[in-house]
Amino acid sequence: MPILITLGSGLTCLMFIAGDSSLHTEHTVSGNVTALFGVILALMVFCLAFEEKLHAKKSLITGIFAVISLLFATALNLLPFGETINVFGEKLKLPIYIPGVDWEVIAIIVGASIFVDVTSKSGLFSWIAIKLTKKSGGDPMKLLIYYSLMTVIFSAVLNNVTAMIIIGSLTGVSLKKLNRENKLLGFLMIEGLLTNVGGLLTLISSVPNIIVGNLAGITFVEFFLKAAPFVIATTAVTLGLGMKIFKIERLQSDHERNAAQELVDSFDENDGIPSRAFFRYSIVLFSLLILCFSTQSVLPLLKQLGMGFVALMFAFIALLKYRHEVNKFYTNIDWDLIIFFMTLFVVINVMEHAKVLEKIGEGITILTSLGTHGGGATILWASGIASAVTDNIPLSAMLGKILNTLPETGYSQTPGFWWSVIFGSNLGGNITPIGSASTVVAVTMMHKYQIKMSFAGFVSKAFIFAFVQLVIATFYVVLFLS
Repeated sequence: MPILITLGSGLTCLMFIAGDSSLHTEHTVSGNVTALFGVILALMVFCLAFEEKLHAKKSLITGIFAVISLLFATALNLLPFGETINVFGEKLKLPIYIPGVDWEVIAIIVGASIFVDVTSKSGLFSWIAIKLTKKSGGDPMKLLIYYSLMTVIFSAVLNNVTAMIIIGSLTGVSLKKLNRENKLLGFLMIEGLLTNVGGLLTLISSVPNIIVGNLAGITFVEFFLKAAPFVIATTAVTLGLGMKIFKIERLQSDHERNAAQELVDSFDENDGIPSRAFFRYSIVLFSLLILCFSTQSVLPLLKQLGMGFVALMFAFIALLKYRHEVNKFYTNIDWDLIIFFMTLFVVINVMEHAKVLEKIGEGITILTSLGTHGGGATILWASGIASAVTDNIPLSAMLGKILNTLPETGYSQTPGFWWSVIFGSNLGGNITPIGSASTVVAVTMMHKYQIKMSFAGFVSKAFIFAFVQLVIATFYVVLFLS
């Protein structure tokens, strides 16, 4: 019996289920069962919001709900159990929760983390950070602008997770050198939010872009030309808002500027370089990493293997330098972050089988009856809010397919609906710390620097940014893309 199994990053693999002939790709789920799992999802979000009150790590919370979801789904016959047969006719025995995990994201986080950890030993990242710090003259506002622009560009050509890991690491070095660790929260928050803005720049910047863009028939050039003005304007607004909220200001007096300049002039970017050979080796690796990430979608072999493979490949190449002591880098991996993502993906996958996401999608597409402008604006906000608590990949795929099957909502007739899904599914990730992988990484880095940041604390600080970004997106879609 054929079944489509999502393997992460929106990629779908056709497999066959042997055994129970009653299993189908489409199954009927009663409204009561869907409501039950909707409550389970809501309870998980509620518990994550009060993780500090519960004195529990986020990975434990999502892990418990993954167990509960799987048990209920199995008891209610929602999951497609049975042997899988791949395209080569080989029988595979996979635990039911394995295909639900987005292994691409896991591979990117593990690979990028190890790569950054290893290459940082060469002094490369401290060298880049000090260079940028010196260029800023020690002015926090200038430094924030430099890092924010790098975040947007890196998110567009690499991916938002890798961008956040790299930029966050550089930010920590710069602010520590300037004795301005008190500004770390503002920097990391703004950078985390800008990763999802940068993810809108090109057709291949994020998986929702690829899914919806391909269904709508939007070309790479068309996508860039239509998204770029919004990205530029929203980056500027986010920066201005962040500077005001977090009080990141330009140095005012000549005394402050002279003192800061004197401080940065004392920095020597070469101090942290233990070996010139390893430093040059790291520069080559870093450059190749950026090149491979930005061209992965068109390169032979890498196109099939994906970004996760690229990240792991460069991690292992970098580890050759420390081949006798690789275990110390493995122990530095943030397992709480990894297990959080794995268990969260399992929960979301069960929600797909329980038709929770389908009901959300159907509810959103009902809004198409409100007309081109009203419907587009409402779809944007609804998909944004939905993406804040669910995986935006299956949600955007579902919405794109629904729009594609309705003759009155084709891209040529109502382009605003399609762009609303793209903007909403990307920007909605800025509302909560679980809305996107990069915001989770940003919060994890805050914890690394001893900055307390709970679910509710993140929402209270990020909400105004996400609200303003969605407002700008609404006006932009309604006025220019509908």
